[in-house]
Amino acid sequence: MYFLTFLLLSIYTFTLSVNFMIKDYSIIVEYVLMNMNSSNISGIILLDWMSLLFMSFVLFISSMVIFYSEEYMEGDLNLNRFIMLVVMFVLSMMLLIMSPNMISILLGWDGLGLISYCLVVYYQNIKSFNAGMITALSNRVGDVMILISIAWMLNFGSWNFMFYFDFMKDDTSMNMLSWLVIIAAFTKSAQMPFSSWLPAAMAAPTPVSSLVHSSTLVTAGVYLLIRFSSSFNMQMMTMMLFICSMTMFMAGLGANFEFDLKKIIALSTLSQLGLMMSILFLGDYKLAFFHLLTHALFKALLFMCAGNMIHSLLGCQDIRFMGSLINLMPLTCCLFCIANLSLCGIPFLSGFYSKDLILESFCMQSFNMYMYIIFFVSTGLTTSYTIRLLYYLLLGNFNFISLNSLSENSKMMLTGMSGLFTFVIMMGSILSWLIMDIPYLINLPFMMKMSTLMVIIIGSIIGYEISKFSLYYSSKTMNFYKSSMFSSLMWNLPIMSTGIILKLPLILGFIYKKLFDQGWTEFIGSQGIYLMLKKNSSLLQIIHFNHLKIFFMITVMLMFMFIML
Repeated sequence: MYFLTFLLLSIYTFTLSVNFMIKDYSIIVEYVLMNMNSSNISGIILLDWMSLLFMSFVLFISSMVIFYSEEYMEGDLNLNRFIMLVVMFVLSMMLLIMSPNMISILLGWDGLGLISYCLVVYYQNIKSFNAGMITALSNRVGDVMILISIAWMLNFGSWNFMFYFDFMKDDTSMNMLSWLVIIAAFTKSAQMPFSSWLPAAMAAPTPVSSLVHSSTLVTAGVYLLIRFSSSFNMQMMTMMLFICSMTMFMAGLGANFEFDLKKIIALSTLSQLGLMMSILFLGDYKLAFFHLLTHALFKALLFMCAGNMIHSLLGCQDIRFMGSLINLMPLTCCLFCIANLSLCGIPFLSGFYSKDLILESFCMQSFNMYMYIIFFVSTGLTTSYTIRLLYYLLLGNFNFISLNSLSENSKMMLTGMSGLFTFVIMMGSILSWLIMDIPYLINLPFMMKMSTLMVIIIGSIIGYEISKFSLYYSSKTMNFYKSSMFSSLMWNLPIMSTGIILKLPLILGFIYKKLFDQGWTEFIGSQGIYLMLKKNSSLLQIIHFNHLKIFFMITVMLMFMFIML
């Protein structure tokens, strides 16, 4: 039911979006709920080509994910609860997309954070709880920033931020608001130093990962920054460009040392988010939005294919146990290859249209050699870990147990994946015609024009060589991976996000326990009072149980005293 509803809504919003785009038309619906100190608290909805197009993509991907989940989660006792959580997740994202108002954005933002926690801890084991906690707490930083920005916007007299960008761009209050929104978006889109929660969130069921990493949770931060893009000044953009480029490089490097299938795809999401943010801070929000949409399609398909493989391999996620899957699961592997090649930017797949345009428009900018190198090296690393993944999965030896259930009988899962497959091939060119109303003029020397293709080829060769070396020289490989722990641990970001932050509270807790719970305070305080009351009550108890004897003795003693007197 939800699958069909979302699919029909997706088609409707897409046609509306194209109509709005052609007519350059937008609708703002505002309903005043209450007034407070001359500030209107109002429900407001913005419908323009951007929000409608993004909504259509979110609805389409979520419809395919729900259809896919019917079979993937088959046998789960709480399937209805799972589907309802996914639907609430999508509705929170809808609220965020349609809101040009900070208060209604907070509702969608908090809804995403809360439901993502419920979905990450869905399997209810210690790994899920740890992952859910780091996800929730990282996102809470962003929620607090949105709350502060709501309070700060009282300076403007309204929370409708869309109305202030043009004439208040250089205002101190607007700069402060922009910084708060950037930090909030960085927590949601897992840019440095908030990157550690993204691979940890892989503890969620695979259909959730497919939805979260393609079009909902992680893209919420990028979408918010696209809406705020006209309020950023040059200093802000330069600083953030550096951080995003470092995130892109770090994620690409880390994915080359990872063996968990879902974590590799999660790190590739992080790398692509860094690319989107980078082009956004270069000043081209349309191009960032274009890559956001194409990335959503092939990343959802990637996770669905990975989920089908994991499902057939009885829950195993380690790529070293996989191999020769092309013989056992040919259709899934074909879809997986196409999604991966689209991620690399192979010509004429959907990822190529956005990624190649991003790199070429970057080459047109006047940036230093560092930025140029890190952009192209990150693109090469993307190709490298993709080829490594394909080598391990498709060409390597099959190392799984003899008793397995590898098959492609899952018709609903394959149908859900095939629904996305067509769009992964076609949608890049369609979107480039729709979004780019004025064609880009790219004027580059031949060598710079070919540099993107050369980087992809070099990255492919490196990925192939690393994979071949890893399979045939296992003892040397382990030494190689041990020496590269810094890269595989995401530059120690998980340790910094958990260990360093937790260390001081744990030390203070130990001191408190030693001095208060088990120290003199306890002895003199609660335990001392308890022992005194216990001693007095035991004395009273003796008196209570022996009162006749005591009265008789007192009577005898009194009589004796009277006789003596």
